[in-house]
Amino acid sequence: MADMTRWMVREKPGSFQLASRSMEIIGNAVESNLNFFIKLRNKIEHRHIEKREVDTLVFGECQSFLFNYETTLIEFFGSTYSINEALVYSLQFSHIRTKQQDKANRSALSKDLSEIVSFVERYRNSLDEATYNSQEYSIKLIQIPKISNTNRADAAVEFVRWDALSDEDKAAYEQLNVIIKDKTVKVQAANVGRLKPSEVVKKVNEGLVGKSITQNLHTTLYKIFSIRPKNGADDPFDTQAEFCLYDETHGDYVYQDAWVSFLTHFIQSSGLEPKELRQKERDGEKLDVDQYRM
Repeated sequence: MADMTRWMVREKPGSFQLASRSMEIIGNAVESNLNFFIKLRNKIEHRHIEKREVDTLVFGECQSFLFNYETTLIEFFGSTYSINEALVYSLQFSHIRTKQQDKANRSALSKDLSEIVSFVERYRNSLDEATYNSQEYSIKLIQIPKISNTNRADAAVEFVRWDALSDEDKAAYEQLNVIIKDKTVKVQAANVGRLKPSEVVKKVNEGLVGKSITQNLHTTLYKIFSIRPKNGADDPFDTQAEFCLYDETHGDYVYQDAWVSFLTHFIQSSGLEPKELRQKERDGEKLDVDQYRM
């Protein structure tokens, strides 16, 4: 990209402004990529995360992060210190898992990664189109099997520079991209599908037969199942994300449909009466979510 902008300044009359805008986009993209990983690191810190799931989620940002580091390293110290020969194309394997492992993995994903996935989506949606589409923010790759019958010493993976392609080749790549790419519609929204406590109570009561809960009992339930911390806790984000998430903007908590389903099943089938549940809360007793799942 830097080569392309220098070429525009040297070869095209009046292209200095275009080159300046390109460099501004690159600068914004590099900064956005770095800020992304700072915030992601803060979200993941002190949490158990299934790294294989995160790998596939942020692959593009990771690859750009490495390229940006390489570029900066060369600019500061010269090509002698380049690390590009030490970087390889990562290989991902699909493991054959047992049903128990699949269940455990889905549980880990819902509990530990729900908030991370939500953060990544919100961050990407906050970027302008130029920054998001920049290769300095996130590398987007089209993988096509390479068939070579000529030179068996060819590299297995080759990166094609867009600015080095002919107009004909660019047209072919664009057509291929249109055929296979997923279309993502970015919508600015927050807490879509998340529930307030009163909405949880209403939905649970709609699903119960011959029983009901109150707002007060709902408070008791989230406390004895420890799905969120107490008000004023040092880490308000320490929730069971499968059921509850901290709304940083409003400083309160919102609940998931999974919490409604869990409570409906628990109240209907556990045999524990509201009086008993409140006594457990007063005694500081905690219940294990996994013991009462459907």
